[in-house]
Formats: sequence, structure tokens, C-alpha cells
Amino acid sequence: MNLENLTQQIKTKPDLEFGTIFSRSIELFKKVWLQGFIILLLTFVVILPFYIILYIPMIALGITDPESLQHDALPPMAAIAMAILAPVFAIGVTTFALALNAAFLKICREKDLGKESSDDYFFFFKEGRLGKVFILALYTFGLSIAGALACGVGMFYVMVPVSLIPAFLAFSNHLSPLEMVKASFTLGNKNWLVIFGLVIVSAFVAQLGFILCCVGVLFTAMLGKVPTYYMYKDGVGFNEVEANSNLL
Repeated sequence: MNLENLTQQIKTKPDLEFGTIFSRSIELFKKVWLQGFIILLLTFVVILPFYIILYIPMIALGITDPESLQHDALPPMAAIAMAILAPVFAIGVTTFALALNAAFLKICREKDLGKESSDDYFFFFKEGRLGKVFILALYTFGLSIAGALACGVGMFYVMVPVSLIPAFLAFSNHLSPLEMVKASFTLGNKNWLVIFGLVIVSAFVAQLGFILCCVGVLFTAMLGKVPTYYMYKDGVGFNEVEANSNLL
């Protein structure tokens, strides 16, 4: 299905319903909480090298001139180096987070269908798929910067379509990265208020794991990602031939 047909399909779908999506998300999360926990741990592992890269200037400075780190402000050269590395850090983290989040949504789809299959957490790391994810990460980073520059108000606007990008990566990966972004805006603009509410409420509920000595949040954090699956399912729908091929 090309972008034009997909856009038309989105426009003809009924508006998303907050209560229906939220309640189904809770039920589905009961089936995928373990996979969500594993995805969260994998996210920490794969983004750790980028944290090391970001702090290389400080590490090098601490080795060559330990006394310079005793001041409140970083030396200018270290600050400049970290500022240069910050975009590399942000894009790298976004790339791997997108890949893992999309894999989690594919797992949600399989559990929703009642399929017994092995969980492929690294689906988007294989067969050249990571290149498309990287381009999507560049778009996501650019949209976030643009939203932040719009006096912060734009950030609230773009957070809705940006939150949908992993779903289009997972289930419409025949589209180009730019087409995925456009489709995310089409669905997001049509149901902006409902999706914004779901993102905020589900994120808040996901953080309730802090009540369990803070450790519980590791098991509940991915609850905030589950509604995205139903946003796509109800707002776009699945072409069964394409859906089945995407699950392979």
C-alpha cells in the first residue's frame, strides 16, 4: 500500500476512542510486560556506548588535567567538544530506541493475535533495516529541535506524530522514512487530542512502578508504549497480507 492509499485509509477510519484504547492497552500489557522489561534492559545496554562517547572529553580531561575538573565550570575546549558530540549522542540513542520500540510493537501485534512465536527483539537491526531507522531518527531529531525552537509550544504538537513513528516503522516498513513521517502527521493531526491524552496518561500510569521501591518502574515503563499499537490498529488498520509479511 503506497502513501496515498494509506493516507486515504486513515481519513476514512473512525476517530480514535480514548477509553477503548486505554483499557485494551492495560489488558495487552499483562501479556507483554516481560517482553517490555527485556526491551527496556536492551535499550539501556545499546545506548550505554553513546553515553561513554558523550563523556569522552571529560574522561580525557580528568586523565590529563585532574585539577581542571575541580572548578564549577568545564574548560571551554571540553564544553565545545561535548556540544559537538551531543547531536551524535542524541541521534544514536534515538536510532536504537526507535528500532527496539518498533520491535516491541511487533511483539504486541503477535500477542494480540495470539501467535506463539519467538520474540525477535533485534528485527530492525538485521538485513539492512537499521539504515532506514537511522534516517527516521534524523527526522525525529529534526522535528524535536524544531518543536523546541517554537517556544516549547511546538514540542507539544510534534510529540503526537513523533510518538506514532515507531508504529509506522513496525507495520508500514514498505514506506520510505519520509513517507512514514508524513503518515504519522496525518494520523496525529486527525486524532491529536486523543493521542496526546493517551501519551500523557499512559506515561503517568507507567511511572507508578516507582511505588514499588522504584524498581517496579522497570516492569511498568513500557506500558506507555502499548497504546501506540492500538492507535495504529484502530487509526490505520492492517492489510493482512502486508501485516503477515511484516511479522516474518
